[in-house]
Amino acid sequence: MILGIESSCDETAAAVVTPDGDVLSSIIASQADIHSRYGGVVPEVASRRHLEQISPVIREALFTAGIDLGGVTRIGVTRGPGLIGALLVGLSTAKAMAWACGLPLVPVSHLQGHVASLFLGDEPLEPPFVCLLATGGHTQVLAVRDHCSFERLGTTLDDAAGEAFDKGARLLGLPYPGGAEIDRLAQEGDPSAFSFPVASVPGFDFSFSGLKTSLLYTVRDLGEAATAERRADLAASYQRAIVIALTRRLHQVAEAEGLTRLAVVGGVAANSELRAALPDAAVAPLAYCTDNAAMIASAARYAEPLSPAEALVVDAYASAR
Repeated sequence: MILGIESSCDETAAAVVTPDGDVLSSIIASQADIHSRYGGVVPEVASRRHLEQISPVIREALFTAGIDLGGVTRIGVTRGPGLIGALLVGLSTAKAMAWACGLPLVPVSHLQGHVASLFLGDEPLEPPFVCLLATGGHTQVLAVRDHCSFERLGTTLDDAAGEAFDKGARLLGLPYPGGAEIDRLAQEGDPSAFSFPVASVPGFDFSFSGLKTSLLYTVRDLGEAATAERRADLAASYQRAIVIALTRRLHQVAEAEGLTRLAVVGGVAANSELRAALPDAAVAPLAYCTDNAAMIASAARYAEPLSPAEALVVDAYASAR
């Protein structure tokens, strides 16, 4: 049994996954309500909340799976990228458990974990495939040719897609987390009501800063009353521009790489319009789109574990490598 631990941002999560990819438990303690009052994640607040939640969440994951630490054969934990203080809570806990129980430890890239969410369940996706990874902090197009690694072919030059959703929601006066709010409101609006730009940058990269600025100017020109009246149309049109940018790049990379299978992972993969725009793509189950520990345990199935002594020197990192 593999115990996964995830604490890269504002979810404290633990899960137990079998070597075959069956999820026996996946426990997530979200901090969304805490950070909503600030309009975004406050790193110090997140770190302190992780300290409070990490032990109860792990205990619940083990209890739900029907095992104790004696039944765990390895521990997988997020090493980075993410908020460094938050990461250190999960990593330090995992290292202490590995040392105390004599268990091997697998440090996992958070991004590799998102890809590995596709390897869970009754119908796991087998490489090779092209994968769109879209979260609050990262937007990348990846060529995945095996279970253990990927080649990054495109990334964002500024804002990530999830960040663009959150910032757009703030401009529209919607609460945090903004992605889900825009998705909900967009279903009531007309996506052709406003024409927002889709950036064209060299290669397979993305840019969302111009789109965000365009929404800002549109809201300013409309004024407060008109913006409130047309908020649903604005949300739908803004969301459509993001989805077009993501799907266009994914198809371009797939054609260039000669890979026919497409996949989408990360928090933005929960967006209903993105899912509808890619009907033939493999999409991570909704429960494993946002940050969770099952995906970390899934990635840990394929990586070479470290001994408890080797694990003691592993450190966290904040930025993608």
